[in-house]
Amino acid sequence: MNETIKLYDQDAYATEFTARVISCVKVDAGVEVILNQTLFFPEEGGQSADQGTINGVEVLDVQINKGVITHLIKENIEEGTVVTGVINWKHRFSNMQNHTGEHILSGLIHKKFGFDNVGFHLSDQIVTMDMNGYVDDEQLRLIEEEANEAVYANLPVEAVYVDHDAAKTMKYRSKIDIPGDVRIVTVPGYDICACCAPHVARTGEIGLIKILRSDKYKGGIRLTILCGSRALEEVSMKQNQIMALSKMLSANPEKLTEAVTGLQDEIFRLKGVISSIEEKQIDAKAEDIPEGQPYITIFEPELSSNVHRYYVNKLIQKCSGICGVFVGNDEDGYRYIIGSSSIDVREINNIFREKLGAKGGGKPEMVQGSLCGTKTEINSIIIRMVGYDKKRD
Repeated sequence: MNETIKLYDQDAYATEFTARVISCVKVDAGVEVILNQTLFFPEEGGQSADQGTINGVEVLDVQINKGVITHLIKENIEEGTVVTGVINWKHRFSNMQNHTGEHILSGLIHKKFGFDNVGFHLSDQIVTMDMNGYVDDEQLRLIEEEANEAVYANLPVEAVYVDHDAAKTMKYRSKIDIPGDVRIVTVPGYDICACCAPHVARTGEIGLIKILRSDKYKGGIRLTILCGSRALEEVSMKQNQIMALSKMLSANPEKLTEAVTGLQDEIFRLKGVISSIEEKQIDAKAEDIPEGQPYITIFEPELSSNVHRYYVNKLIQKCSGICGVFVGNDEDGYRYIIGSSSIDVREINNIFREKLGAKGGGKPEMVQGSLCGTKTEINSIIIRMVGYDKKRD
């Protein structure tokens, strides 16, 4: 079968085309249609496929294999039929903005630091680019500034096919041996790279290039970026969140960090007050427990981690065997801390793991974890562990 004519290579801004159906095959997901030519860019080079319709029927997916492009739709179309395809322009243009923006960022990082883009993902929700070297936050801020200067300059973006032999002598980013002619995308002064995807005609159409976050990744860095309309939506959403927080905290937007820090300090202070009150309550409860108990089990619906451990330490002083505090309920399970001054509590932890699916561990004198079980089951295991049931018999 002949390769599909890629109309998007001829005009990335065209939105409607006609074509002849070469093949139409039913598959589990619908119908795979091959046309003699298409404007639909397939999922390729890390970028999601174009969206749109063929004869009014939604195109669900577009794939390419050995130059042949397949469109997945739900309805059968007779071979030989001439059809009309329509591209979802908003989606196409957004991908063009983001892909060209990524080229500018990758080109700048390569130019300044010598790092290569070793991974690229442009989906309908997120855009990520993986560089094989580390760039710190301040360096990225300057890269972002310079990338947007390329946008303001409204430079022409050129995409041309270069003869295979001529391409071998050219200098361009991400150079690999590609069979046949090589499609080279150039942003003057910023990037020259082989690429199969549609791009904007001028950098000014990108509108905005924004680096949202950076993460260390496989010895390098993964950047999450957005460009154009997606970047505007992201900035607008965050601005709305900032204004909402500003109202909630009665603080000007530029004072939000200060206001949140003050709130965190107050929360920390109140947690200390609550812990102090809880510890006094625990002291009172522990005081009422007689000395020398063979086992003690306490069940509480809620306790902070610090107070939980404080409780067990208090109970150990009253207990000759095993004591434990279980936080939660029979339906959702319990967080537990178990301690003893005379018994290796890791043994009972192993039983909990076997019988109640417990997860956790610790030292001979104290273990902690979580389990799914009832008060009755927990008490039964502990009673048997200390031999209290035998004493009663």
